[in-house]
Amino acid sequence: MSAVATLRGETPQQVRSLGEQFTAYNFREYAKRRTRDAFHEHKDEKDSRKVQELIQKGLKELQAMKRQTVIGQFYQLDRLVVEARLSLRQDSGKSGQVAKQ
Repeated sequence: MSAVATLRGETPQQVRSLGEQFTAYNFREYAKRRTRDAFHEHKDEKDSRKVQELIQKGLKELQAMKRQTVIGQFYQLDRLVVEARLSLRQDSGKSGQVAKQ
């Protein structure tokens, strides 16, 4: 298996696991959306040099997101209503019913 194929297989999983570490809902959702869109945009890339460049660019963006997350933790805000509803749905036994606040 080529290095490019190996990177293609493991990189999305690494990005997903790192994305869950962001505590701010808006930032976490932005990171997920931005990463997903970037992967879809370049999913058919065959040139290994271009793939390496894209991975390096992604790593730089990840470092910037991590720095921004640390800064954001200094200014911790209350949870958003959206986050409260998501946690209530998960805690309601996953019966498919929407839990009310």
